[in-house]
Order: sequence, then structure tokens, then C-alpha cells
Amino acid sequence: MTDKTIATHDGNFHADDVFSVAALKCIIPSFKLIRTRDLDVIGKADIVIDVGGEYNPEAGRFDHHQRGGAGARENGIPYSSFGLIWQKYGLEICQNNQEVADAVDAGLVSTIDAIDCGYTEGVAQGISLSQTISMFNPTWQEDSHFDTSFDEAVEFAARILTRFIASASGGISAKDIVAKAIDNAKDKRVIVLDKYTPWKRTVHALSTEALYMVYPSQSGQWRIQTVPVEPGSFEDRKSLPAPWAGLSGDELKEVTGLNDAMFCHNGLFIAGAESFESTMKMASIALEA
Repeated sequence: MTDKTIATHDGNFHADDVFSVAALKCIIPSFKLIRTRDLDVIGKADIVIDVGGEYNPEAGRFDHHQRGGAGARENGIPYSSFGLIWQKYGLEICQNNQEVADAVDAGLVSTIDAIDCGYTEGVAQGISLSQTISMFNPTWQEDSHFDTSFDEAVEFAARILTRFIASASGGISAKDIVAKAIDNAKDKRVIVLDKYTPWKRTVHALSTEALYMVYPSQSGQWRIQTVPVEPGSFEDRKSLPAPWAGLSGDELKEVTGLNDAMFCHNGLFIAGAESFESTMKMASIALEA
């Protein structure tokens, strides 16, 4: 798809039309963007986003404002233009990896759809990505042009989308690595990773026994981290020993008996040592505490 004409509405913009254009930038090397409400111009465009009163993916029409909308997900979240674009092109954007495309839809696309359509059930409170995009619109005190501001918002959104895809891909790729580490663990309570890999969801899905994760830090030392009772929880299956709390350097060395012990967080969820051997000894001490 090259040299396409993409049309969306002019004036004030939102996250759905901005992210729709950002998504298309991933797969269309060159296109002309027209922001207008002129129906004659819209009718001649190859792809129409968030305007035009029509949803017809085969014809390149992706509006959701028409009577009856453009459908909804099984969980009830209606589709905005971004969700409609993602249905059509998300798999291609994610290089035909359906699992990645689904993860991006669940983590990013559906939330933007929900906010745009006023479906707030289950949407986190606070400053949202949709609000952040809206802040690219010129204020009443600024002389900025809407189209220029829209382009700036698209560049920002394109970067966010790229990172969402990379994060989703990385998390999915990590599953096999962590699963193998669980299978290979000599003590199923202590899981060792050869390099740091996102592990929480996989560990909670596959192991009820795991208490501690051991892995190398980016600086070369080693870490031991507790497994929370569930993803996102601040409660651990088994905390590190209470006497270690907040200690570092010589104080921690004295308490643990390890001459290369480095630190233990006051929250007792992570500690570190210079060597793998000492970190595994930390795990042994913690198991017996």
C-alpha cells in the first residue's frame, strides 16, 4: 500500500484518530493525510478514519459515529476508529503474530476505544493516554494550528505504539524461557534465570511452589526477588528474612555471613550479592527462616 490518501476529521482530535493514523504509518510507507469534513473529499479518500458515517473495512471506511455504532467486543467495549483499524491491520502491524496483536489490543487499543466511546467500566482512573493525546490540541490561548498539532500527536502515538508492540512481543517470548527455568529448577521453590526475563505472569500461571526468583542484574551482580501472591500484589508468598530489612554493605554481610552480600530492600522483596553462589545461599537462608 503506497501513496494512499487517508482522510480524517479536522479540528479537535482524540486518541482514536491519532493512534489510527500512527498505526497505519507502520505499514503504509507513503500516504497523504487530509483532515476535513468535506464529504466530497472524504468520498475520494482510500482510507477514511473517524468520519464519514460508515464502517466498511473492505472499502477502507472506519467510522463509529453512525447510528448503531460499529460493534463491540465480547467484553462489551465498543469499537472506536482505532479498534476498527486494529481489527483490519493489527495482525499485519505485528508481523502476523496473533498473540502479540491480541496483547496490544487488550493493553492499549481497547482502553482507548473504551474512553472514546464513554465506556468507563474497568478503565483505570487518573491521567490516561487518551487525555495525554488530547493535550496536544492547541489551547484557546495558543495560536498553534490543529493540523500541525495533530502531526505532533501522531509522532508521539507512533512511538508509544511501537513500544507497546515491543513490550507485548518481549513478554510473550519470555514465557518459554521462564517455563523452561521452572521445569529445570532443582528446588521448585527457587527458580533461576540465566538472564533477567519478565517472569511474574508465567510463574503465577505455572507454579504454586515458587517462592524466590534468582537472576543476574544488568550490572553483573545477582538478585533474589520474592514471588508475590499474585501479579501486582505487594504481599509475598514468603518474604526475605526480617533481620535483613534495609541493610547493605558490611551490616548485611555480618547478618548473612556472606562476604559479598550487597543490600536488602526494606520491604524484604529483593536483595543482592556479587556472586551467584552467595545469592543462592541467600535463598537457602530465606527458605529456612
